[in-house]
Amino acid sequence: MGQSLNKFGNEEKKVKEIGPVIELCYDAYFVKTEDWSSADLYHAVCQTVEEINKAIGSTQFRVPQTSTLLEAYKKHHKGKGKSLTKEEFQEILQEVILDTGLTSIASKDMLFYLFGVPATALFVKQRLAPKLVPNEAFIPVVTSATVFLLAKLKKI
Repeated sequence: MGQSLNKFGNEEKKVKEIGPVIELCYDAYFVKTEDWSSADLYHAVCQTVEEINKAIGSTQFRVPQTSTLLEAYKKHHKGKGKSLTKEEFQEILQEVILDTGLTSIASKDMLFYLFGVPATALFVKQRLAPKLVPNEAFIPVVTSATVFLLAKLKKI
């Protein structure tokens, strides 16, 4: 129960981090959108997704498909021939991000490091000095050090 509440708190924190990034990206990329093509829109959204990924660290959002983005644009942008408003932009981005979801790159890295590093360290230890440190102590120490390093690098 506590784990799910903790996860919910992290999601709220990420939403609070994303809001200012969306505002900055709107001001940077969506100032004059009257004569935009779908390629211009897609490029600006990709830039925005990249900035969001930088801001929140380990979680990576997938870049949306062009068809998904165009459908959301047509659905939310009401003023043809006018610039996209901040509200419309936020609605489009929310719909697109919810549709595309997250990549699992961070989880693959985490699993690789949590299992690969201790296994490799154990293999090297067995080759160089098998009796120096007991395996019962060595493996937890290496795993803990790996978790500590991943946390410091903000990978988990």
